[in-house]
Amino acid sequence: MSHTTTDEPTRSASGATVPVLAFAGIVVAVMQTLLVPVIKDLPALLDTSPSNATWVLTSTLLSGAVATPIMGRLGDLFGKRRMLIVSLSVMVVGALISAFTDALIPMIVGRTLQGVAMGAIPLGIGLMRDILPRERLGSAMALMSSSIGVGGGLALPAAALVAQHTDWHTLFYGAAGLGVLSIGLTLLVVPESPLRAKGSFDLPGAVGLTAGLILFLLPITKGSDWGWSSPTTLGLFAAAVVVLLLWGLMELRVAAPLVDLRTTARREVLLTNLASIMVGVSFFVISLVLPQLLQLPAETGYGLGQSMVVAGLCVAPLGLTMMFTAPVYARLSARYGPRTTLIIGLLIIGIGYAGGLGLMNAAWQTVITSVLIGAGIGLAYSSLPALIIGAVPASETGAANGLNTLMRSIGTSVSSAVIGMVLANTANDVGGVAVPTMHGFRVSFLIATAAVAVGLALAFFLPRRRPSTATQLRASSEEDANLARAEQALAGEVAAGESPRGFRGRVLAADGAPVARAKVTLIDRHGRQAGATLSAEDGGYALAVPARGPYVLAARAAGHGPLAHAATHGGDHQVDLDLSLPGETVHA
Repeated sequence: MSHTTTDEPTRSASGATVPVLAFAGIVVAVMQTLLVPVIKDLPALLDTSPSNATWVLTSTLLSGAVATPIMGRLGDLFGKRRMLIVSLSVMVVGALISAFTDALIPMIVGRTLQGVAMGAIPLGIGLMRDILPRERLGSAMALMSSSIGVGGGLALPAAALVAQHTDWHTLFYGAAGLGVLSIGLTLLVVPESPLRAKGSFDLPGAVGLTAGLILFLLPITKGSDWGWSSPTTLGLFAAAVVVLLLWGLMELRVAAPLVDLRTTARREVLLTNLASIMVGVSFFVISLVLPQLLQLPAETGYGLGQSMVVAGLCVAPLGLTMMFTAPVYARLSARYGPRTTLIIGLLIIGIGYAGGLGLMNAAWQTVITSVLIGAGIGLAYSSLPALIIGAVPASETGAANGLNTLMRSIGTSVSSAVIGMVLANTANDVGGVAVPTMHGFRVSFLIATAAVAVGLALAFFLPRRRPSTATQLRASSEEDANLARAEQALAGEVAAGESPRGFRGRVLAADGAPVARAKVTLIDRHGRQAGATLSAEDGGYALAVPARGPYVLAARAAGHGPLAHAATHGGDHQVDLDLSLPGETVHA
């Protein structure tokens, strides 16, 4: 697949673009933890059984996992800003449905629609990649990537405060209001990406992936209720394996697949996605353990006896620290690369969980644990999109980041199931009520530490650095991205038997002799580098262009003055760059 540009002019990104996109990410992430403060009261509130009430949370998780890669691909095809607004609009509708009901089925429908908004995270990352200059891209993507944790962390105390003092439906009215505000800000501030992927939407692939993910995630989220060895759980796992295998075979034969499995199988993409699962596991453990520890009565001997609101405030530094690590990540990544930053983040998470084993005796100790783990997860989450974008073609950034976000969701789902099982199996029965034990909390922290260790092992096998050739796509460079798109466009046209679009010729000195290793740069109408190359020994050069339009060809070589030609691209065009001339206008 290749990337093309739209013919419509686009607005340039303003200083408010990054905060608005990050706010959208935080808003959709809030949906994941919105009901955590009232989870124990849901059966009574909805007049249903505890097992049925869990579908209110499970439905959001499943729809978010399914929607994330699909919305990413739709964004690549039809516009990332457009699909971002669609995601937020569906979330608002879902929030309003939930706000007006006390019945189980409408509540599940509303919560399912709210989960669709999780696709906003990869869409925001893709937009940043397409419209931001390179000097702003690193910290911006870090903030957007961390927004999933920031929103989840900040939602806990806010939702607890609302649920404790007002009607619980207010949570959904507030979520709908935040969604409408985010839509308005996006329409006002965020420009549409000029980039589109060629091809069509792979509907059979979307149906197959949806079926496979539901069959896989459903027993993970409900296994504790159904029994891990029950025929239902095992049957769904087996069905998931069959469906996903058939889906994979189908995707390999489709010209424009929903997920390019060949790209996904690349070492850097595969290892990054596997590491993402481990980061997702480690992130959710602290969200499950600390609120329970903080709210358990002091009479248990280990509970900290805090209110719902205080418990949320103690965990809130998890999200705040993730937010503040974005600029730190940008500096570290610029100097050492995203691989090293991922390793540093995982090490900090490991230190946080290992130290947290002995920091469970007072509320202030849980705050220290939250800060440490939040800093590590912020660095780790921020590294993931840079690693993915640096390893996939420009036309697949939305879908690839959607798949990576899905891997994090799978990690949190696995974490929820495993930690829930651990806490249930180690709980004490007090008057018919299962009370979690300190042993269960510590085992949970050990599981998180083990997940971090696996993530570290995967990160160490990531490539240390990518070659800085012109055809490599690098997340930190908008100019390199433009160059990669031009190379992909050229390759696609040659493969299709079309005449390649671009400029070629020779770089010549004053005496007509060829100039080797002269730098030839292609500049688009926005003043940005769209391609660059070095002339060969015979002075020859060739530059593909990403789209039709006006360009400037600039040449420079040691011992010669700079030269610029204004050129309009209309096909394959020969331009000899004579460094003895002051420059001339060339019409294609």
